[in-house]
Amino acid sequence: MRRALVCAAAVPAVLITAACSSDSGDSKDKSGAGAQQSASSGSTQQPSASASPTVQAAAYKKLPEPCAVLSKNTLTDLVPKGAKSGKEGTSDDTTTRSSCSWSSLDNNGTKGSQFRWLNVSLLRFDSDASRGPGEKQAHTYYTQQVSDAQSVSGAKNTKSQPVAGAGAEATAVRYDLKKKEGAFKQQTVVARVENVVITLDYNGAGLAGEKTPDADDLAKAAEKAVKEAVAAISAANGEGSAGSSSTKPSSSPSKSASKSPSSSASPSKSATAKN
Repeated sequence: MRRALVCAAAVPAVLITAACSSDSGDSKDKSGAGAQQSASSGSTQQPSASASPTVQAAAYKKLPEPCAVLSKNTLTDLVPKGAKSGKEGTSDDTTTRSSCSWSSLDNNGTKGSQFRWLNVSLLRFDSDASRGPGEKQAHTYYTQQVSDAQSVSGAKNTKSQPVAGAGAEATAVRYDLKKKEGAFKQQTVVARVENVVITLDYNGAGLAGEKTPDADDLAKAAEKAVKEAVAAISAANGEGSAGSSSTKPSSSPSKSASKSPSSSASPSKSATAKN
């Protein structure tokens, strides 16, 4: 999982040096008067620091608990045998980066098994004088994330479409991926709400002869879940729901950091975020 380091940059002050002129008078009185005037003039021109550039403060200051962004009912729908299996990812700063993953295996013995894997990754950007507003940084990261999802090695039948009502902009990417365990249907939904980017990876497969899950059903479940995650971010920052600017869908591609599954059964490629 990529690490985003948002560092505060100090802007050096510009010092204005005052120039003093000397009067070459032909008498001691004039010379003395000139010196006094020069000293007096110089004392009023002290170095002054120029104003540091400012950027608009980021809208959201914290992230919700990653394993609590989805309700029990939603988890039961997406990972029926693993709703309580949430495993939080490691992070050196959970106020800017966090993730949680769930896995589900419905084992039907000789009739095969249904596998599901779900991961929600959250990345928050602070406004910074050198990097710019948090929302702008988040948009760039969002664009990179979508691009990553669209270019997974070995993916077949890749399709992308905007998702309405999931933050300021959101895109769903779906594709098929053949692995030794079976045929996987992958859904990746990337959404930006203000200065936070959500990457939700969801995939399913029928193993040992079980029927491959319907891609449309998986896509609907993933989009529903990402909207719930958007609302959780707003609620964690004192809002009842996503902000008013969080309703405009966008089809612009993006590339942000989602932690790919550690399980060999997951088709997502791993991504490392650098900021």
